[in-house]
Amino acid sequence: MKNNLFKILFSIIIVIIINLQSIAQTSQPQMADAFYANGKIYVVVGVLSIVLIGIVLYLFALDRKLTAIEKRLK
Repeated sequence: MKNNLFKILFSIIIVIIINLQSIAQTSQPQMADAFYANGKIYVVVGVLSIVLIGIVLYLFALDRKLTAIEKRLK
């Protein structure tokens, strides 16, 4: 269980590092400028954060359920 948790956290950290490199690009699309100008970029970031947190929580719950089923089968 700890090994699986370590793998999941390591994967999340790698994905975050890769995304930080893509954020560092200098040019921004016009749509991003419009979101910044209207102040709606925070809504977009908030919704994306909620969706990603929901997916991560779902995967953790699914992992626990599968682990319990595997233990029962043994």
